[in-house]
Amino acid sequence: MTEAATTPARPRVLSGVQPTGALHLGNWLGAIRNWVDLQDSHDTFFCVVDLHAITVPHDPRRLAEDTLSTAALYLACGIDPQRSTVFVQSHVSAHSELCWLLNCVTPLNWLERMIQFREKALKQGDNVSAGLLDYPVLMAADILLYDADRVPVGEDQKQHLELARDIAQQRINARFAPDGEHPILKVPEPLILKEGARVMSLTDGTSKMSKSDPNEGSRITLLDPPEVITRKIKRAKTDPVMGLEFGNPERPEADNLLGLYALLAGRSREHAAAECASMGWGSFKPLLAEATVEALRPLQTRYLELRSDPATLQQVLRAGRERAAGVATATLERVRAALGFLERG
Repeated sequence: MTEAATTPARPRVLSGVQPTGALHLGNWLGAIRNWVDLQDSHDTFFCVVDLHAITVPHDPRRLAEDTLSTAALYLACGIDPQRSTVFVQSHVSAHSELCWLLNCVTPLNWLERMIQFREKALKQGDNVSAGLLDYPVLMAADILLYDADRVPVGEDQKQHLELARDIAQQRINARFAPDGEHPILKVPEPLILKEGARVMSLTDGTSKMSKSDPNEGSRITLLDPPEVITRKIKRAKTDPVMGLEFGNPERPEADNLLGLYALLAGRSREHAAAECASMGWGSFKPLLAEATVEALRPLQTRYLELRSDPATLQQVLRAGRERAAGVATATLERVRAALGFLERG
């Protein structure tokens, strides 16, 4: 790690995504691209959250491969292992142990009120696992283990971050460090992502682009070849109005696709809006497809290079695990001591 990556004065940031399904434009433009920028100003920790991936039914034959693919995409998108700590969640056992300790102080009704749990439970019916209910506590453990100052969050994760803050403040610090002078856990603040944080579906401009959408045409993955990208954009939902514009609530698809063009072509929103104000969909879609293909080309090239050199990728993850484990273990031991556990001999 470079000196810049380990300077204590830098605020620490932690984030990650699940290795379920292929990462798409929403993951890149809404999260990972912002992570790349954070490396210049923060001490950044980025993990592949594979423990979260098994809270819903998954294919065990794919999990390891998808984990490596996700890690390689982090690097291909510009995450620099010399400036950031890149690791796999399950490789640091402190995540599971702290999750259990936090479980024992977190009220059940706090978890039952979580919006994402209620939504997913409705879909899964009798197959809902205890892990799905407990997902936010594991996420809290992820965040709190690393003394994160800030956590990049989109709108759909704000409630989970608030839970992590409540657990740290009310259930650990207030109960086990009541003097307030030496808090056990750092209480993180949200880091609201800049423009581009919400990329919407190609088939419904009112729904967020998602890996879990059964319609493959709803998203463009980072590894889609040019012909697939072109086909998906050609089939994207539009409206009968000539010209594209931002901010019209009756034209969500126009807002979404024009926003994608601005981001992928490197245009300001004002420039993109002026360029496409009188353009028909038949002219705009090839323009968007070309911008998407060109934006993803260097990323895809770098990804293929990384996957053809598995030893280097594994070395990055080993180094990341070692640094992450060092930080996480120190936090875990503070919590164990506060809860009264016998010190490890």
